[in-house]
Amino acid sequence: MKIDVILADDHPALLAGVRYTLESTRGIDVIGTAGSSTELIDLLDDVTCDVLVTDFSMPNGEHRDGIALLSYLRRQWPDLKIVVLTMIDNPGIVREVAKLGVQSYIRKSDSLENLVMAVHAVFNHMIYFPGAASRSEESLRPLSGGAQNQVALSKREKEVVQMYVAGVSISEIAQRLNRAVQTVSTQKQMAMKKLGIARDAELFRYAWECGLIVDGRPGSDL
Repeated sequence: MKIDVILADDHPALLAGVRYTLESTRGIDVIGTAGSSTELIDLLDDVTCDVLVTDFSMPNGEHRDGIALLSYLRRQWPDLKIVVLTMIDNPGIVREVAKLGVQSYIRKSDSLENLVMAVHAVFNHMIYFPGAASRSEESLRPLSGGAQNQVALSKREKEVVQMYVAGVSISEIAQRLNRAVQTVSTQKQMAMKKLGIARDAELFRYAWECGLIVDGRPGSDL
């Protein structure tokens, strides 16, 4: 399953670098780029994407930038999944961005691995604000290793978790594996209970750390 991404940034070199990083990741396809809010809105009018990765500061565009642009995007495309990629490290701005329903806020000074994680997280209907302890919603946090990594899931539980964190719905998993929807749901719940995980966001992060999902596709077993 490909994640279609649109990138927006007014720095051509950075835009090219981020595009290269994302397109080098299996499971992500950059379907368009924009260098201003004007270009971005025109692109979104013509193309449907799964995730938008946009700079916070892009002056000189017709639709402005920052909170004004994000507010406009929310009004026009309320279901659009958005990752903000910015140099700005300001807790107040992070809180305002979060209030608008933006699902992720990544700093350009961070590793681009965080951006890849963010794209996968928001695509899977999760929130990813690394290091944003001041937010009311929790960031996805690294789970401690140790005992959790030693938990043995059954083969069927592994199959369900691998497919679920790769973006496959419970009903679709049931269809693919020829199981009842309730059976698949129970196997997912049992796996989470064994791992000591209560939320899907934690399950997603655990799967990344343990290799259950690699570049957007199911990876190796636990």
